[in-house]
Amino acid sequence: MWVTLSLLTAFSLATSDALTKKVLRTRDEYFVAWIRLLFALPLLVASLFFIEIPHLDRTFWLATVCALPLEILTLILYTKALKVSPMSVTLPFLALTPLFLIITSYLILGESVSISGTAGIVLMAAGAYTLNLHKARHSVLGPVRAILKEKGSLMMIGVAFIYSITSSLGKMVIEHSSPIFFGAFYCILVTVLFTQIALKMNKWNLSFRKKDVAPFASIGLTYSIMIICHMLAISLINVAYMISIKRTSLLFGIIYGHFLFREERIAEKAVGGVIMLAGFILIVIGN
Repeated sequence: MWVTLSLLTAFSLATSDALTKKVLRTRDEYFVAWIRLLFALPLLVASLFFIEIPHLDRTFWLATVCALPLEILTLILYTKALKVSPMSVTLPFLALTPLFLIITSYLILGESVSISGTAGIVLMAAGAYTLNLHKARHSVLGPVRAILKEKGSLMMIGVAFIYSITSSLGKMVIEHSSPIFFGAFYCILVTVLFTQIALKMNKWNLSFRKKDVAPFASIGLTYSIMIICHMLAISLINVAYMISIKRTSLLFGIIYGHFLFREERIAEKAVGGVIMLAGFILIVIGN
């Protein structure tokens, strides 16, 4: 069940990213990030009426307060990365999150990964390197230099690291509440806080036209589905393993990047994605 939920998380995330990038062609990244949160709220809030509200202890509030500013930062970096760089180049670096989780999940949750899990994570890092092999014509370090020059890639690497912290904190909070409650409650808090930032960056004007409601709703719906599936899956298994499967969103992202945005060198980038996928499979089989 956790594998199925993780795959649903990956697909809905990649779909929301693709829809988000289309809107980013004409709108500010802060506005679009806010829209993604705002239109995710209806389904999440509605879900609260079908669950029992849990008792919230000190650990719940402490972990939530620690995660919130990090979540706001990743929202900004994530959306900026989608705007300035091709999806097929930026999104695969999210596969580095499980690498960081080896340390963060152990420090925060006491979770550890197996030998096969470590091997899978190494494969994911190798896949990320492969994405820029066409830049290695003059030097073996070409791909590294390409990553350092690509702003979107650097931003997404930062997002991957921060996600390793927020994912661990998220599971801690879930253990002291419930998956669906935390997903909805947390999104409400993030939306309220991020609205202040979006207002300031858009000169206190967050209005949109009636014809924009449908595309915005599609972004929010797919994002809310991702949140619900994410919270349910992460409550069932080790954080590093769940996030590894979630990162198959990069394969969906590569496909979207090719068909929707005509991004080039898709076959070459797909090789890196397949190597990462092999790493994901190693993790699942070994655990």
